[in-house]
Amino acid sequence: MRIAIEAQRIFRTNKHGMDFVALEKIRELQKIDKENEYFIFVSPGEDHCLEETDNVHIIEVKCPTYPLWEQVALPRNVSKIKPDLLHCTSNTAPLNCPVPLVLTLHDIIFLEPRQGGNKSWYQNMGWYYRRMVVPRILPQCRKIITVSRFECDRIREVLRLPKDKITAIYNGYSEHFHPLPEISSIIHKYINNDDYIFFLGNTDPKKNVARTLKAYSLYLKHSEKKRPLLIADLSEDKLDAILREQRIEEIKPFLSYPGYIPNTDLAYLYNGAFAFLYTSLRESFGIPLLEAMACGTPVITGNTSAMPEIAGEGGILVDPLSEKEIADKILYLERDQIFYQNQIEYGLNRVKRFSWSQTAENLLTLYKTI
Repeated sequence: MRIAIEAQRIFRTNKHGMDFVALEKIRELQKIDKENEYFIFVSPGEDHCLEETDNVHIIEVKCPTYPLWEQVALPRNVSKIKPDLLHCTSNTAPLNCPVPLVLTLHDIIFLEPRQGGNKSWYQNMGWYYRRMVVPRILPQCRKIITVSRFECDRIREVLRLPKDKITAIYNGYSEHFHPLPEISSIIHKYINNDDYIFFLGNTDPKKNVARTLKAYSLYLKHSEKKRPLLIADLSEDKLDAILREQRIEEIKPFLSYPGYIPNTDLAYLYNGAFAFLYTSLRESFGIPLLEAMACGTPVITGNTSAMPEIAGEGGILVDPLSEKEIADKILYLERDQIFYQNQIEYGLNRVKRFSWSQTAENLLTLYKTI
């Protein structure tokens, strides 16, 4: 088979969730499949994180905007290759696809009521683009892939898709996330403390930043340790606005906010953290949850959407709308050493169920059905 894969953003320096998912899937397919021929369509960028091999070809396609890249440049270049299928990896695809189409639809948050108003221009544009494109491309798709049973059921229900058209293939986590012995030099690039709580926050309302910071303020009032909080991917001006809005400016001396953290450094920061907060309002999967567990760090996560499915029955689940419940779980971890150690062991065992190699095997099986 000749398989084309859209991976538009994997060469950009500041990669995020879906970029890493696409990259890791392609890397694993590259390892396990020497028979099929792959054509990886990317936008030019500085981080050449994928190398060509005998059966994997990288095709750089230039275009000034993502919609034009996907709707005009991508189908034009796919037509030249004439592959047996095109797999679009990040929720959207060309409205007029010249070959059989496989789509990874990570979630349908864009069809649900919007939460909060703190959104960037980029997030707003993406939201409207997905709302316009996704309903129009679904009838063209031979197969639709999503990333959890929760999301699979949700998509079937909302979009009324036949059961055999959509399937769930779990994500994995990268191999560099594991317990590490020497971590201080990397940690101190981001926080001047070896004992802290870690939180991945950004401006996306689903990340529940305001409530999580409010929960942290409650934790500080009752904790003897008063561990600092390291917040990734949140600028100081956004942070200051949230602190003012929540009237908790007094906690700022306990916060470190270095901005974007490269994926290679995240493993060190998970390792050094006392606990990891993954208190989102909604997630279709939750790779950071697995990454933290794989590093031996207890995770406090939401009891909604796909998070209980990924964390499992032994995970620490909280109502993400309850600041008190989040704070209480941090304090419980702090005060009960046996529970804390059990959570470390539970997480290290739980992540054995997930791997990118298994993801790639399932993906290859699906390709063969097209």
